[in-house]
Amino acid sequence: MKKGKKIYEGKAKIIFATNDKNFAIQHFKDDATAFNNQKKASINGKGILNNRISEHILSNLNQIGIKNHLVKRLNMREQLVKFVEIIPIEFIVRNVATGSLCKRLGIEDGTILDKPLFEFCLKDDKLNDPLISKEHIFEFKWATKKEIEKIEKYLERINDFMVGMFRGVGIKLVDFKVEFGRYNNKGKIEIILADEISPDTCRLWDIKTEKKLDKDRFRKNLGNLIQAYQDVARRLGIFHEQTNIRPFKLLEPTAVKIKKSK
Repeated sequence: MKKGKKIYEGKAKIIFATNDKNFAIQHFKDDATAFNNQKKASINGKGILNNRISEHILSNLNQIGIKNHLVKRLNMREQLVKFVEIIPIEFIVRNVATGSLCKRLGIEDGTILDKPLFEFCLKDDKLNDPLISKEHIFEFKWATKKEIEKIEKYLERINDFMVGMFRGVGIKLVDFKVEFGRYNNKGKIEIILADEISPDTCRLWDIKTEKKLDKDRFRKNLGNLIQAYQDVARRLGIFHEQTNIRPFKLLEPTAVKIKKSK
């Protein structure tokens, strides 16, 4: 598969075209952002770890029938993926109350939820990814009722699988966000899981100590982010590549007080 021009660049990844319109190459950057890109840093090796962890999780999800965009990992930083039309919604699954949920509703941080809570946010940086309802989704035609019903079934299965997978290695899956896209499979449109699943998109706490093993270490200035991501990969049994990862160096960090966090 031949790598072509850049067609999209986000906060943490770059998407390149290929010589086949049905596929793209997803490149994982070392950039870290928080609070809607108001806090930024370059963390050497983060992209390598996220690439490997996301490949591992998506490959396992595919084996239990969760269709996703991953085709294969190409190298330490890139994946060959199916080219999809991303649905402009972030789908958030919460098992434990923390972050913006606690701030919005005054819930005690760390409260275990009786059942997984689904939330929807519009993917729009200019609007700070606002929380939306299903009625908004249907009214403004961001997705159909049938698509959302299918996605919610996927979210339940993804959560069940990941809770068990992480619990097996001593990690509590607190919450996570995912994206879905429409894939044109020989003229038939399929809804499939896209983007990534990694410590960038999940909150992961050590079961015994509740030590944070995710991007909250960057958001909250806790340090040792790479070591935490390495710990996740090591527990999953996939940390085997020499990456020459060094402690991160902040690039133009900002000390802006933000009202909203995910």
